[in-house]
Amino acid sequence: MDVLTFGETMAALRARGPLLLGGSLDLSVAGAESNVAIGLARLGHRVRWAGLTGADEFGRLVTRTLRAEGVDVSCAGGTDAGPTGLVVFEPRLADLTRVTYYRSGSAGSRITAAHLAPALAAGARIVHVTGITAALGEQPRRAVESAVRAAAAAGSLVCLDVNHRARLWSRAQAGRTLRPLVRDVDVLVASDDELALAAPESAGTERARVDALLAAGVREVVVKRGAAGADVFTADGSTSLPAERVPVRDTVGAGDAFVAGYLSALLDGEPPEGRLRRAVCTGAFAVASYGDWEGLPARHELPLLRAEPGSALR
Repeated sequence: MDVLTFGETMAALRARGPLLLGGSLDLSVAGAESNVAIGLARLGHRVRWAGLTGADEFGRLVTRTLRAEGVDVSCAGGTDAGPTGLVVFEPRLADLTRVTYYRSGSAGSRITAAHLAPALAAGARIVHVTGITAALGEQPRRAVESAVRAAAAAGSLVCLDVNHRARLWSRAQAGRTLRPLVRDVDVLVASDDELALAAPESAGTERARVDALLAAGVREVVVKRGAAGADVFTADGSTSLPAERVPVRDTVGAGDAFVAGYLSALLDGEPPEGRLRRAVCTGAFAVASYGDWEGLPARHELPLLRAEPGSALR
């Protein structure tokens, strides 16, 4: 496999307006790690997702959707100890969306290192983890820690997306868990306000945090800045790129799309600028489309951003 990832993928309900007014809900699936997996699969990479779902119809929807998108789910598991989690998206103001999770006691929160052992033993060039999975409880936290250690020992490149969720854990809790992982991380991805959760507490500025992470052994520190673009820092210097300018329809999932683009270009051997260029491109596809992953591009569609606005492909 090119990439192995794991985490909680939930059934996703998307409202067309305020929930209190009622109306229809569109059913799909969503989860940070599976969003990345789908993005990479559409770009032509071999990706495996090794999460845990409930023994219910929502769980079958998750595995069916990922399989249909070309993601390997041969190491995914099911359990009747908890249901598949649920996430509800409620549009409120233009591109502002309210997200509500129903994941307490879910199947995904029961994942353990033992569940991941077969997928890790099979190997992958990159193992991608996020702070979201570590925030789901003690067992998932230990699973992430074990997976990062095992991947580093096996020679896989380890990518950590901080992906802080304030409703799951505090910044202090996140820092205590994520900072010890850094010694085994090769690529660290964080938004500019998340960088402090992985860097030493003593580092008081962004530059100091980046320098400390590089000194700790991280090869690439990737800082997402939303509409302002992104930067990648390495021991050889830094590279910056602005974001692509597109009509904003839905920002949910944009960070995952960015990661998928970055890892895709990394797998292709692109230099830092090429990695950022593909990352901001896939991120733009995400924000210009509705849904977490539905609008992510296939490789042959990447040049579509160069088309004239309002044009039709005939």
